[in-house]
Amino acid sequence: MKDIAIQVKDLKKSYKKIEVLKGVNFDAQRGEIFALLGSNGAGKTTIVKILSTLLKADSGSASVCGFDVFRQPEKVRESISLTGQFTAVDEVLSGRENLLMIAKLRSVANPAKVADSLLECFGLSDAANRRAVTYSGGMKRRLDIAMSLVGAPAVIFLDEPTTGLDPEARIELWKAVKELANGGTTIFLTTQYLDEAEQLADKIAILHGGVIITKGTLTELKKQFPPAKVEYIEKQQTLEEIFLHIVGKKEGK
Repeated sequence: MKDIAIQVKDLKKSYKKIEVLKGVNFDAQRGEIFALLGSNGAGKTTIVKILSTLLKADSGSASVCGFDVFRQPEKVRESISLTGQFTAVDEVLSGRENLLMIAKLRSVANPAKVADSLLECFGLSDAANRRAVTYSGGMKRRLDIAMSLVGAPAVIFLDEPTTGLDPEARIELWKAVKELANGGTTIFLTTQYLDEAEQLADKIAILHGGVIITKGTLTELKKQFPPAKVEYIEKQQTLEEIFLHIVGKKEGK
């Protein structure tokens, strides 16, 4: 049995008396791509911020790589990498310099080789020596994601990572994410692109109304969908159809 990389129990968080998280429970295994789905404002980013030690929960418990998020935040930060919804690159530096800086901060062996490999992977080799301020929005996003992959941390949080990326760049990111997971890295992904979760996720959880209303593999979630009507062929439900059906059932209660 795989080790648990992320464990969350009864996590609660309110903003100005508005309950965002009402008792969230889930766990993610080592080497797993875990996708958290939910509508805008459901609390996905709040969970990411709590697990990455950027925000304190009101109650509950959480651990990452066996370290308590609230009692051992420094150990947690040493084990993770985070790519948020907005790019966080140093625009004064070139793309290559940004990657070299992160590689050196993480004490990566042969930082130049690592930087060049990531530049090539994300299609930034031709712009490697240009200052990031001259990059387009999509290029900055690719650089930001490349920086989060430096050093292959044990857990990587990707909060809507492909927003603003073109289809080719999205496919390159998917490939890099799968390779990291195959190597034992745990990927915690939030996304509004349900096809992205369908392509990548080993496990999917749906956050709605402040709680996880269902979780499982795509195959397990499909079992919650009404049987397909058989005409000439059996229609296979998309993750988007499953998501809307499950959320609709909860709201209709």
